[in-house]
Amino acid sequence: MEILGASLRVCVDDLETAVHFYERLAGVPASRFERGGVQVAAVGCFLLMSGPEAELELLRKVAATIAVEDVDEAHRVLSGLGAHVIAGPVATPVGRNLLAVHPDGAVYEYVDRRAPE
Repeated sequence: MEILGASLRVCVDDLETAVHFYERLAGVPASRFERGGVQVAAVGCFLLMSGPEAELELLRKVAATIAVEDVDEAHRVLSGLGAHVIAGPVATPVGRNLLAVHPDGAVYEYVDRRAPE
């Protein structure tokens, strides 16, 4: 499994103000979508999230989002290494994802850009 990159997850109260700052910082426009009542803006390596506190409380437990070529392959590799996949793979607005708890207890989201089959 090749790791293609990682995104830093940032929960914010005011998404519009945060997007303006991070677009200027990263020098790229935000890509936006909504999932489960949470507004998301991807800006460079930053994943900005804003929404209901109950949802954000869960999202804060995920250390980072890791991009991979194929979430199914990530599932096989992670399981083989002793990680526990707690959700997914499932379709998202931009591909597929899964959540895994590593043996050290850290929680990560793994994502790919593949359309659901």
